[in-house]
Amino acid sequence: MKKISLIILNWNGWKMTLDCLASLMKIKIDNFILEIVIVDNGSSDESVETIKRYKIQNTKYDIHLIENRQNLGFAEGNNVAIRYALENGADYVCLLNNDTRVDPRFLTELVKTAQSDEKIGLVGGKIYFEKGYEFHKERYKDEEKGKVIWYAGGLIDWNNVYTTHRGVDEVDGGQYDSLGETDYINGCLVLAKKEVFGKIGFFDKKYYLYFEDADLSVRAKKAGFKLFYCPASKIWHLNSGSSASGSGLHDYFTTRNRMLFGMKYAPFRSKLALVKESLRLIKTGRQWQKAGVKDFYLARFGKGSWNA
Repeated sequence: MKKISLIILNWNGWKMTLDCLASLMKIKIDNFILEIVIVDNGSSDESVETIKRYKIQNTKYDIHLIENRQNLGFAEGNNVAIRYALENGADYVCLLNNDTRVDPRFLTELVKTAQSDEKIGLVGGKIYFEKGYEFHKERYKDEEKGKVIWYAGGLIDWNNVYTTHRGVDEVDGGQYDSLGETDYINGCLVLAKKEVFGKIGFFDKKYYLYFEDADLSVRAKKAGFKLFYCPASKIWHLNSGSSASGSGLHDYFTTRNRMLFGMKYAPFRSKLALVKESLRLIKTGRQWQKAGVKDFYLARFGKGSWNA
């Protein structure tokens, strides 16, 4: 019987993590073994103690808690858990954000898609904004909330070196219900076959946060794996505002990591445009955009200069 390790990264967010776990306790699984791996990324709140209590009380699924001594970021924080999962016999690894709620069949549908073609390496599902967490709440009728799309496949604009979500802010009317290949899988929800990590390695810890999922997707494609979007797998995302566009964290990591990603994979013309844009940002950008550009050229990766 195949084994799935479902990984949840926690950092000072035990309330969301416990809500996510409550949702997972309702899932339906078909013919596979499920282990839930929670990796605490150096939390300074009561996350570890609270999750340990939950772990003792839970009897439905095997839950393993990994305690990182410091915040290793999204990339390396998940890598720690992925290594553990593979060392302990996982055939599939599923990454799930802790600020999510899942449909009971989300995992079964992901696995079904992965098993349909041996060349499929990564699978993502349809992700909605949780009701009340939409970017533009005023646009929607009350009955539409909870049906607003956050991700229905990933797009990479190589001319401008941007990653975007197909369907974002649209009310789901079945317009993205076709199963098929996609440019990249968002790290909020991704199922990966163990063979992917065996062939291309793990997330690149240089990114720390943002673009690490796009980087993994591109490397998987270059290695011959297919990336699939599975609309039958559905979850809801709280879309935390802590890293919203325009925040210092968002400015720093997206600026630096877009440079890192683009200079690694983009066409020459796009690389040249990135260099020109970076010079402009050094002069006129916001504080953390400037810091991101400087750190890229100084090869300060990982957490880099971010200290907020």
